[in-house]
Amino acid sequence: MKTFTFALAGLLIAAPATARQLTIDDVTLLSRVSAPVVSKDGRWLVWQQRETDLAANRGRFDIWRLDLKAKGARPEKILGEADVNETSPEFGPDGTLYFQSDKGGEDNVWALASAGGARQVTQLKGGIGGFKLAPTGDKLLVWADRKPGAPSLEPPMEKKDPNAGSGRTYDQLFVRHWDTWADGTRSQLFVVPLTGGNGTPIVGTLIGDTPSKPFGGGEELAWSPDGRTVYFALREAGRIEPTSTNLDVFSAPADGSAPPTNLTADNDATDNLPAVSPDGKWLAWAAMKRPTYEADRMVLMLRNIATGEVRALTEGWDRSVSSIAWSPDSKRLYVTADDTQEVPVFAVDRATGKVTRLTQQGHVAAVVPSAGGAVLQIDSLVEPGDFYWWSGKGAPKRLTSVNADKLAGVDWPAVTRFSFTGANNDTVWGYAVKPAGSTGKVPIAYMVHGGPQGSSNNSWSYRWNPAVFAGAGYGLVAVDFHGSTGYGQAFTDAIRNNWGGWPLEDLQKGLAAATARFDWLDADNACALGASYGGYMMNWIEGNWPDRFKCIVQHDGVFDARAMAYETEELWFDEWEHGGKAYFEDPEAFEKWNPVNHVAKWKTPMLVVTGEKDFRIPYTQGIASFTALQRRDIPSRLVVFPDENHWVLKPRNSRQWYREVLGWLGKWTGKTGAQ
Repeated sequence: MKTFTFALAGLLIAAPATARQLTIDDVTLLSRVSAPVVSKDGRWLVWQQRETDLAANRGRFDIWRLDLKAKGARPEKILGEADVNETSPEFGPDGTLYFQSDKGGEDNVWALASAGGARQVTQLKGGIGGFKLAPTGDKLLVWADRKPGAPSLEPPMEKKDPNAGSGRTYDQLFVRHWDTWADGTRSQLFVVPLTGGNGTPIVGTLIGDTPSKPFGGGEELAWSPDGRTVYFALREAGRIEPTSTNLDVFSAPADGSAPPTNLTADNDATDNLPAVSPDGKWLAWAAMKRPTYEADRMVLMLRNIATGEVRALTEGWDRSVSSIAWSPDSKRLYVTADDTQEVPVFAVDRATGKVTRLTQQGHVAAVVPSAGGAVLQIDSLVEPGDFYWWSGKGAPKRLTSVNADKLAGVDWPAVTRFSFTGANNDTVWGYAVKPAGSTGKVPIAYMVHGGPQGSSNNSWSYRWNPAVFAGAGYGLVAVDFHGSTGYGQAFTDAIRNNWGGWPLEDLQKGLAAATARFDWLDADNACALGASYGGYMMNWIEGNWPDRFKCIVQHDGVFDARAMAYETEELWFDEWEHGGKAYFEDPEAFEKWNPVNHVAKWKTPMLVVTGEKDFRIPYTQGIASFTALQRRDIPSRLVVFPDENHWVLKPRNSRQWYREVLGWLGKWTGKTGAQ
């Protein structure tokens, strides 16, 4: 078994003599940086920064900047009106800063000239979802929810029938998605001149959402450098939409003079993340091969815009591209990808496809190429996100420490990665987090990640934060079981038709390996916890590993595979994972790994958490799990968040979640002082 300790070099804030443990109260108040951009002259780094409004139980956003040319410069807030969200900064070619603001009650585009003074650029009724400024600086690509085929962004006048009831009617799926019921609108694209107007529609007769929902954004759209062409990703709707992962990349003239052209019609799997080279000659995107599989390998593709010739640049590289950015000289592309519990940035040579790793430890959340290097946003298990400058060689250099004051005095835990031989004799990786200052043995919190095609990697989390569990006195252990990302596509694929098989074997062997390796872990005093697929695994462990844990925490997990097959919204996921057929076509595939079939063996005390707005794994699954526990007289507790979806996002709810979870662990492990 191999082990080594890791932390992102230069990130840790030294703890003074009055060191203290990290708590969820700390985490919920942290500033969160995102959406970095750099001015054309390379002087200014600008970003959006989220602050917590605990009284209002929400986050709000301001715009900040840093002078990259001034020695010793410190970040300064340049836009921050109370009760107003300012987001999505973009520089125009003349240095004007454009941004999105909900001032006045609806999101619109505003501008801040270098001389100062913000002005409203668009006044679109009904608001917008987002925008991208054309490189020519004369128009905007705007996306907004409107009725399919809307001739402009102007909302239509609709008469309400005073005798109408409240019932919604549907004739096809999706009737709901993630946390929202379908209302007949779609996210659509419009080009709006900076001189004003209600926009020219771009998607034509296509019906679908662009950017895709629920998580798509500006990374799914691109301008040509001359501002004449728009590129976008869209999955065409219809009766097959809930079973389709077939996003395609389209091009369309920005003036709306012709319908969109499907550039990837020959691929029935996902095509996404279009990015045009600065010289305007190349279109890059990422593509999967297998239809209906949302976790297939994303290969970097390249299209010669003039000739239409297409090449797969990273076909021989067994990693999955998750973001794309061009170098200013158009000779290379910067991509990020999971790689053995890290998320580095890699350079891909445009001509040869050669891949070179540029960073080592940590999670690179954003890459902004600039003259002489790039600005990177990086976080890790022991550090929330900050910005760094990478000069083209060596380690990134820190630019910001936005949470230094809030985290002053925190004594960070030690994180040690280890490997062992898991199922199928494959090498499996995990990590153990040791509480700072702990002496003797500590109880174990065994955390199982969701996805299931995900990773317990070296990244910061606000929802399941290993450092918070360590701060509460638990030795947190996590294992990247078969199905995890960052180890090659075959390892990721291995969980299909195998949900309760190899992953459970990996978890069993991984916990044994960790407790044998780390003598500070109390092997006889452990609780298991997980959400989504991790929540499924908690239900599976209840009936298939029932004597190992003092307690279990199950969040948004599948309890009954049969009900799940008919209740979830993205059918492609559930059906792919169980062989590619619907439940009624192959019920045995679903029942093989169905937790409900093993309830008679349940015995471990369980905390069940669910959200009423969760349409991915509906809250009825949590209710059913709790019912099974109660009917078997197993100590159990149910927490239902009426205003949360598959995730717990609101600050006060997050604090309640941690209090409930840590309180449950403390009750059954005997750990006192739980938060």
